[in-house]
Amino acid sequence: MSFEDATSKTLTFREERDWAQFHNPKDLAISISLEAAELLESFQWSGIDLTVEDKQAHMAEELADITIYCIYLADAIGIDLADAVNSKIDENAKKYPVDQSWGSSKKYTELES
Repeated sequence: MSFEDATSKTLTFREERDWAQFHNPKDLAISISLEAAELLESFQWSGIDLTVEDKQAHMAEELADITIYCIYLADAIGIDLADAVNSKIDENAKKYPVDQSWGSSKKYTELES
């Protein structure tokens, strides 16, 4: 399924239930943050365990919840999410040229000019 198809299905699901009336930008932003915190629970108290094999199903559900709320928020504030992602990647490509950022975790302000 394409992102476009998933977005359409998500918005249709909401419309069929008349839930848009509850989806104001503030509450959607809060919901995104709450779902992101639930994703973090996958790593809570894990010590040095950074693997995800046993947690993948839970993480997929939380990522889906986050994405659904992002789609709802983008719709509520009139943003084409695919365009926004594309623009951000283009912006990041300028900040992080491959020849300077390959294999580096440095912030763009720390890269050579």
